[in-house]
Amino acid sequence: MRDMMSLSVEKLLANPDLHEAIRDQSRALLQVNEETPRLAAVFGTQQRWLLGHLAMGLYFSEVARGNPDPVILMARYLEQVKTLDISSVNTADAFIKEMLVYGIALNGQTSDRRNRPFVPAPQTIAATRRWVLIHLATLDRLDGGRRSELLETDDRYLARLHPQIATRAMSSSPLRTPTQTWSLFTWLNNGGIVMDWMMLGIEQADAELERVPTRVRSVPELAETFRLSRTHLTRKLREAEAIGSVGWEGSRGRSTLWVSRAFLHEYHTTQAVKLAVVDAACEAVGLC
Repeated sequence: MRDMMSLSVEKLLANPDLHEAIRDQSRALLQVNEETPRLAAVFGTQQRWLLGHLAMGLYFSEVARGNPDPVILMARYLEQVKTLDISSVNTADAFIKEMLVYGIALNGQTSDRRNRPFVPAPQTIAATRRWVLIHLATLDRLDGGRRSELLETDDRYLARLHPQIATRAMSSSPLRTPTQTWSLFTWLNNGGIVMDWMMLGIEQADAELERVPTRVRSVPELAETFRLSRTHLTRKLREAEAIGSVGWEGSRGRSTLWVSRAFLHEYHTTQAVKLAVVDAACEAVGLC
């Protein structure tokens, strides 16, 4: 039975099942990346993650208001980007243009085309729903809740829930400006996926070691798997190595990569912050 108190970061970190729950969550997110790599790339860096969720939050807000033809107006979107200090206006404008080119967003319909309306494509809406369900399933596993079941039963929850998640994420310092090693990787294309891949191979029994072995054995193979620049990935790994967050059991780049216990805790903490944000959003819309 779910504890009706909200899940704080501290409570999540104290849960003995957190590591395994996050591993399963990472496995699900990696599957999304494998099935729809171009769509997953929308959220491939921290900045794009914020820009994407902001756009989806604005769209779902219109849906929740009952707008029969919900659209996102470019001017309003760019105004929010500027207010929230996510990126430059030019960067955000280029991001949406890229989404339109690849069919991840579509041109919308309004009486005045100067508003430059756009909408997420159906597959983008479906992917956002899947992202939400993956995180709800993690929360349900950790506290015995029924969030994912309720959303599956009544999809109208999604339009109310996602804007709440986006609003909280935009104001969360740990998510907006992640610290230390996490920050190194989240500004690398698909850097979040790289961290998920590293952590997926870590067994619960190894989590208390000072140097925790991962499943990574080869930088070239890792770069190829996730369509990364080998040069950029190597540079990021060396930066992480310089601060003691990662290292190699043998020759650099061609042996087992280990992560420090501090980096693993940093990863757990950032995931717990994200899950606490999603849980607070669920409480706000009665999805408990």
